[in-house]
Amino acid sequence: MKDIKTGYWDKRTDLSGVQFFVKKLSTVGFVKVPSVPEVRLPLVGFVFLTGGEMLVEIDKKPYMCTAGQLLLIPEKMPYSILHFVDATGFDGAFSPDILPDARMLSVLRQPVQQAFWFDEAAFVAELFNMLDIAFHKDDKVFLTKGMDLLLSRLDPRPSVHLPETVSSFLDMVFADDKPILSASDFASEYKLSFNYLNRIVKKSTGRTVGSWIDTARVTRAKRLLRDTDSSMIDIAVAVGLDDQSYFARFFKKHTGVTPSEFRKSVHELS
Repeated sequence: MKDIKTGYWDKRTDLSGVQFFVKKLSTVGFVKVPSVPEVRLPLVGFVFLTGGEMLVEIDKKPYMCTAGQLLLIPEKMPYSILHFVDATGFDGAFSPDILPDARMLSVLRQPVQQAFWFDEAAFVAELFNMLDIAFHKDDKVFLTKGMDLLLSRLDPRPSVHLPETVSSFLDMVFADDKPILSASDFASEYKLSFNYLNRIVKKSTGRTVGSWIDTARVTRAKRLLRDTDSSMIDIAVAVGLDDQSYFARFFKKHTGVTPSEFRKSVHELS
């Protein structure tokens, strides 16, 4: 396989002649990806997560990918990754030319998102591990057989993208320049009842509004503890919790350590 010297998001990367590439994902906390440009790969893109979440925008429509899900992006369709949340797994792309039977791809005109559960998800994860090894060994035979085996498990029906309100909510809750509101205040922002907002968010992402807010608060608190000298009360306010004692209990509940312990551990490692 052709060696990719630079990242495939890099405009300087020459993808001519590339038949397959894969890289492992490993992100901690919430990671927004503003520096990654929208791309149109001359290949079929893929994302498979073993943990966490990833928000992908494909042809201006957002798709939430979670643990056990595979997302396929058709050739030359514009897409970009908007953010990761504790995402582990694999992403990459392949050329239909490596497949012995490309009939599956003849229907791939829209993104395909497939959820695998339990033993099947574990099998797909191990298959991607083996594909990663084969890629680095330049084992073209296994790459062909492995991708053919993977695609044989897919339902090629187009996936449903996230509703606009859900996508907007996720952007707002993780926006660094906006306050992290309470669940009811977020609902008021959209002129919706809390129950309705919670229902559509949970249906689309598998997580409640409150769960996303907690994740955003912990993520912002970690960043401020790590990157600033802000006082505990200032950080508490910055994440939408005015009570410093409650903030300390909240942080420990979600991380296992107090804010002071977290800051101390980060500084000791730097």
